[in-house]
Amino acid sequence: MAKAAPEGLITALDIGSSKVSAMIAQKGDGGELIVLGTGQRESRGVKRGYIADMAATEAAVREAVEQAERIAGINIENVWVGFSAGGLVSDVAEVEFELGGHRVEQADIDALLAAGRNSIDPQGRMVLHAQPALYTLDGLTGVKKPLGLHADRLGVHIHVVAADGSPVRNLDLCVRSAHLEVKSIIASPVATGLACLSDEERELGVALVELGAGITNVSLFAGGMLVGLCSIPMGAADITDDIASAFGTRRQQAERMKCFHGSANASPRDNHEMIPVVPIAAEDGGEDAVQITKAQLIGVVRQRLEHQMGEIRNALARLKFEGPVGRQVVLTGGGAELKGIADYAQQALGRSVRVGRPRGLIALPEAHGGPAFATLAGLAFYAASDPIDLRGLSPQQTTVHRQKGMGVVRKLIQAARANY
Repeated sequence: MAKAAPEGLITALDIGSSKVSAMIAQKGDGGELIVLGTGQRESRGVKRGYIADMAATEAAVREAVEQAERIAGINIENVWVGFSAGGLVSDVAEVEFELGGHRVEQADIDALLAAGRNSIDPQGRMVLHAQPALYTLDGLTGVKKPLGLHADRLGVHIHVVAADGSPVRNLDLCVRSAHLEVKSIIASPVATGLACLSDEERELGVALVELGAGITNVSLFAGGMLVGLCSIPMGAADITDDIASAFGTRRQQAERMKCFHGSANASPRDNHEMIPVVPIAAEDGGEDAVQITKAQLIGVVRQRLEHQMGEIRNALARLKFEGPVGRQVVLTGGGAELKGIADYAQQALGRSVRVGRPRGLIALPEAHGGPAFATLAGLAFYAASDPIDLRGLSPQQTTVHRQKGMGVVRKLIQAARANY
């Protein structure tokens, strides 16, 4: 019999275009995360990251969570949910105060964050994240704990991620319809970066490319924070559809062909390896099964990859991922499990590429240790970190001032720039 949820319990829920996955984890005394149970179901109601069939998605959510509950032996009530649909935008707002050389007190930080909260103007979008990323003291950036230090000027960089409101509300409604409380909805790139990228990578500059089933999210990290992202309405499921269309077979068999025989790289021996294909007509009592070469299959895969990598190149260019910070790319998502994808991407993008897998979780099942589950793991890490979110500030905090005479806002350098 399942028992009530203990303290420090975290449940992550990733609702994707191909699968719905859930993870129940326990935060240990040392801050480590121990996986207690996982669940997974096929996603039939999500298209390109958007919920298209509420009932089908709700059923998949229930089944995935119930499977995780059975394994963990615990009943859960709330979840941290990932959002990966298109329309995500990211920016950095900067606010600065005159401090007059005084030591930084908590009231100063509170007032600064309140001013930052008021500076955010999403222009109709729904803000998913509004978090202080780094502080500045007299122009020195990268200060994580300014409390107690002397400064003439105190500033903060606020990381803002927003999305179109309707898809977010649909996601929230779907999860609540499954009788689960939504603790927070997290942008997929924010979560995935926590699971796959090191602190040093995020500091030096790295591009994270999430190759999902229906959508590809390209996000850029630099200076320790997410500084830009772009969504491409194309994913690994498009390769499956191309295979099904090219050889006249069902999607289910096309997916198996892609997983077991597909590759991003070709070799001469591929012309001699034969793959059986059951056409749709054969299942209806018409044609017999046919044989194709592995080279034919790989040709279809590479044709789609060429187009996809071209779109990723364009996205990286729009994000200005170049120069010293434009050298490292990390691939995650189910599409990153395709054989040879890292080598292919390295040649196509002209950058160093590696496949990112979730790390740092104790007792994570091997089946959930691949790049397809990086977002799920990242959601658990995000929940465990309990980050400050300026959206949670009460209206009263917006009037907080330094007791010894806080100066007025000196300047608002940026406030949710071009994307808003």
